Amino acid sequence: MAAFSHSLVSATPTTAALSRSSPLPGTIFPKFSLTRILGDYPRNLVLGSTSLLRPPSMVCALGNNASWNSDHLTSESDKNSSLKKQLLDSLFVGCASLALSCSLFVVSDVAPALALVSTTTPRKLQSDELATVRLFQENTPSVVYITNLASKQDAFTLDIFQVPQGSGSGFVWDKQGHIVTNYHVIRGAADLRVTLADQSTYDAKVVGFDQDKDVAVLKIDAPKDKLRPIPVGVSADLLVGQKVFAIGNPFGLDHTLTTGVISGLQREISSAASGRPIQDVIQTDAAINPGNSGGPLLDSSGSLIGINTAIYSPSGASSGVGFSIPVDTVSGIVDQLVKFGKVTRPILGIKFAPDQSVEQLGVSGVLVLDAPPNGPAGKAGLKPTKRDSYGRLILGDIITSVNGKKVSNGSDLYRILDQCKVGEKVMVEVLRDDHVEKIPVTLEPKPDET
Repeated sequence: MAAFSHSLVSATPTTAALSRSSPLPGTIFPKFSLTRILGDYPRNLVLGSTSLLRPPSMVCALGNNASWNSDHLTSESDKNSSLKKQLLDSLFVGCASLALSCSLFVVSDVAPALALVSTTTPRKLQSDELATVRLFQENTPSVVYITNLASKQDAFTLDIFQVPQGSGSGFVWDKQGHIVTNYHVIRGAADLRVTLADQSTYDAKVVGFDQDKDVAVLKIDAPKDKLRPIPVGVSADLLVGQKVFAIGNPFGLDHTLTTGVISGLQREISSAASGRPIQDVIQTDAAINPGNSGGPLLDSSGSLIGINTAIYSPSGASSGVGFSIPVDTVSGIVDQLVKFGKVTRPILGIKFAPDQSVEQLGVSGVLVLDAPPNGPAGKAGLKPTKRDSYGRLILGDIITSVNGKKVSNGSDLYRILDQCKVGEKVMVEVLRDDHVEKIPVTLEPKPDET
């Protein structure tokens, strides 16, 4: 402090008239002396109003003659303090404005971002929904769209052209390009086209068909990497109430999924082509509409259990009663069609009357209307229905049993024959006139169909 006081005093003019107690009138201390003194003083003591503390030596050195300098120092300190306060206030206002602007920008920018996140977040599905979605995605590549084309001739130019006359569904059976569908889907077709799941289209040729069971097999020349055979299951152990899925092309809408349950088992329907009954048919309430014919009916594991073939509906649309041919029946037919191009099925070689006509006679059985001489029944000696010379109707034999199994109607007869083989000899019991006779008949294969 001594050194500080000395430098401060030495910086002040030293005249004889200058007194520490009473300064000369009109004496003005030069401003540069104060500035020079403050230049040697620590800067934080000059700018900070709370830090500006005069050392005792400074007061002693200035004495009463330094009152003006002290007031000037205090004024400068107050101005600096006020300026600093204004700067701090301005800085605070600026920071607050910047923060507010940033918050508005962030909020306005986050809202669209949140909306984007909400739309891209995967939908949460239940376990059964996920299983259904997975089943559809895994089995859709196996389902195909079949177009039935008919040839038409222009009346004026006589040009031949093809027009679609129907469509249906089908599914890939193996890597060799075999496609399984219903026979009524391809019936009367001049040409057939198969569209795969990737929308690639191929011309198809008929390998074989079975009118009695409404099953047909086609073949396409497609790369093996585009062919995904459908998993084949078993229909013998199905239960009423279990969940099923139908994939097809109803009304031309390709790859449509409908779900339902098995409503009944061991139903019987007639073939749309031959009228022959199809036994052990699966009944389901899964929506089956025109265009679903030939498509697969799947169980919950995605395995094939049937071919959707018919519906019961007065309007022609789905009424909740659909029918599928069981896969156990289909598998045997498809194997024969792929190997031999036809199904070898034994026949008796007769034509019989409708069941209602026999019921009107008050008897139970199958009335033989015709038995060609070159057929199995004709060769065995079964008598057909005929008229005598006066035009009176003479009833033929009425079949009442085959191999000891009762025959009440045509369905019973077909069911028994389906269990027999070509070349097998069966014992046919008939009601002839008023007595019962037993006639052995050797079954023959069904003639080839064109």
